[in-house]
Amino acid sequence: MPRYIALLRGINVTGNAMIRMEELRGIFEALGFSGVATYINSGNVGFDCRSPRVSNGVTPSLKLEEKIEAAVENHMGRPVVVVVRERSHIEGILANNPFDGEFDSHKEMHVLFMKQEVSREQLEMLRDAAPAEERFVAKGGEIYLHLPMGVAQSLMGRGLIEKKLKIAVTARNWRTVLKLASL
Repeated sequence: MPRYIALLRGINVTGNAMIRMEELRGIFEALGFSGVATYINSGNVGFDCRSPRVSNGVTPSLKLEEKIEAAVENHMGRPVVVVVRERSHIEGILANNPFDGEFDSHKEMHVLFMKQEVSREQLEMLRDAAPAEERFVAKGGEIYLHLPMGVAQSLMGRGLIEKKLKIAVTARNWRTVLKLASL
């Protein structure tokens, strides 16, 4: 049975979308998932489930995202973006970091998990808007970000990536991504 990681956007950040992790685990268990575990208070959930039946090009992750988003919205009374990856995919993200060995602190390294891949045109738009020190590489449904100047003045910190790409994303720092691989 595959292990999945669900990343909920904006949970328990700056007093918004507040939910106790015990409640969140309960939502996942009520959906029939097993082995439910959370990491820190910001919407990182590991769980086991059989891959859902899919058709018409819908991936298992997309099917799970829709199911979890509906359950969380029903519980919280507001929509919450959910991005799901198989845990083995997270391990691949760690193994393929294009900035491996080039950052001093986990606070400099981030991964954006996107609902869909970005186009070449979208990447060019980001490159044109990014500060000179900010480096990023898109690989599949993720963007690796090296932010030596910190998050506050970055495209991510100013909320410009999501606005420019018009794609739902959720970000995690490198320490969290490391932990997700064992969640």
